[in-house]
Amino acid sequence: MKMDNEKELPQRKRLRLQNFDYSSSGAYFITICTKDRKMLFAPVGADSISARMVERTFLETIRQYDGVDSPIYVVMPNHFHAIITVSRADMESAPTVSEIVQSFKRYSTVEYVKMVKDGILLPFDKQIWQRSFYDHVIRNRDDYNEIYKYIYENPMKWQFDQLYTEE
Repeated sequence: MKMDNEKELPQRKRLRLQNFDYSSSGAYFITICTKDRKMLFAPVGADSISARMVERTFLETIRQYDGVDSPIYVVMPNHFHAIITVSRADMESAPTVSEIVQSFKRYSTVEYVKMVKDGILLPFDKQIWQRSFYDHVIRNRDDYNEIYKYIYENPMKWQFDQLYTEE
């Protein structure tokens, strides 16, 4: 019950499609941003220990799940894009895209913290990744090709990206 002097809390926007089974076979485009869009990974085109760690933990996470693959992904200075494909032919239960992403975020955070403790990376403010992630259910071949091209070209078009910052 809200009192007259209490403010209503803002409602989080629902990011996932309602009534959609995110463990069903298909292709999904995901974008995960760093907390407050901090530039925690390499500048575009530069080699970076942190970006390599993100790549490694993503691939290891994907390999944990039968029928899950990623034909393309890219680590950007303050975000990560990937296409995740799910093939569920005869599987009884399968993880959802959210479960896969959460597993990746947990694992990459643990690895990042280890590297900070070892003096390899600079400390960060409480968390690496933003609370949620963006997804798009890829509906057909044209959609897939357009998103694949977007991910592939993302490093070349970084300065025009909506997530671009000059930190």
